[in-house]
Amino acid sequence: MNSRLGQKLYLRIWAAIVLAVAVLTLVVGWLWQLALDRERQQNESRLAEREIILRDAAGEVVGQAPARAVRVPGEGWEFQVIMRDGQTLYVQLPRPPRPAGAPPSSRRTQAWLQSPPGFAWTLGLVGLAVALGAYPIVRRLTKRLEGLQKGVERWGDGDLSTRLPVQGHDEVAFLAERFNASAERVQSLLLSHKTLLANASHELRSPLARIRMGLELLGRDPSTAVQRAEISRSIEELDQLIDEILLASRLDMRDANDASAVGPTEEIDLVGLAAEECARTGADLEIASGATPVLVQGHARLLRRLVRNLLENARRYGTPAEPLPEGQAAVSLGIQVEPPIGAGVAHAVLTVDDHGPGVPPALRSRIFEPFYRLPGASEREGGVGLGLSLVRSIAQRHGGSVRCEAAASGGARFVVTLPLT
Repeated sequence: MNSRLGQKLYLRIWAAIVLAVAVLTLVVGWLWQLALDRERQQNESRLAEREIILRDAAGEVVGQAPARAVRVPGEGWEFQVIMRDGQTLYVQLPRPPRPAGAPPSSRRTQAWLQSPPGFAWTLGLVGLAVALGAYPIVRRLTKRLEGLQKGVERWGDGDLSTRLPVQGHDEVAFLAERFNASAERVQSLLLSHKTLLANASHELRSPLARIRMGLELLGRDPSTAVQRAEISRSIEELDQLIDEILLASRLDMRDANDASAVGPTEEIDLVGLAAEECARTGADLEIASGATPVLVQGHARLLRRLVRNLLENARRYGTPAEPLPEGQAAVSLGIQVEPPIGAGVAHAVLTVDDHGPGVPPALRSRIFEPFYRLPGASEREGGVGLGLSLVRSIAQRHGGSVRCEAAASGGARFVVTLPLT
């Protein structure tokens, strides 16, 4: 709690102002108190050393006080005067009278304020007044900076449509204007790039279709069977790449409410979808007891692509170094349900395990970046690094997440978490 409060700019500025005023008040008050004490001591010293001389009508000295007076508590100063005939007189200098109209307690109040307790209370009241007066001013200034911070965070999280409010004509308003102009330019450039990528990918389908048709027209000449097979494989990979680029371009718009890009949502049985994909790839399906059916709200086409990409990635890179026991598949897919925590919702957890070399811990987050491939991955294995990136985008679009960790078999395990309906 204290660390979070220490990170607030307005609290730091407010505390700095209060501390500076408090230190300044203490120094000035201390010097003022020293001056009062010094002046009081000097006055008392001068009055105590004052000498009193009594004269008669002829101007002759009839008595003289010593060079030292005695202070009588509550009465004032008293001088002992010795007369010429040997008699002793006592002369008192009482306190000055209270000004007319002054309350009886004014002198006591003044004396109390000049005492150390009164001085401490005065400093406390001054500090409290400064704190109460400075807080709303500082809070109003830094509240605009907090608005800038939240806007920049939303923009950094991917909401490129975020714009900051421009208020006033000071440096904060200038910063907001510059940010809005930069954000507008970045968003325009990214939209242009995505549009160009999507259009280029779409236009590539036509020449691919013509190449595929040309291969069919070449006939079944056995001498060109190897070349035709290689060309067909390259066409399939290129066609898959184009399809993934088009899907990534649609998902990258980050508008989860836009149903025109991927279609409307529906209730989907994750177990049935996973069973179909496991049957197609030959992977083992492991369903926890009581986990049927597992219903999630989403896009069937996207969730199918998520499961298929995970299985294809495990099949491509999770080949075991040694043969597995008979009847055991190299890839396994498991589904279980996690109960809700507190006021949350239940989640479906989908795991895909393989028996390959696994993913180094330092690279388990990077493999979800677009076009990233692990060091040493060969072209023979296929793939261009978009499959796992699509898995993350699809999971996030459905309110879930994906992560990579070590599997019990020694290979890699991909864990997808999706909220249930």
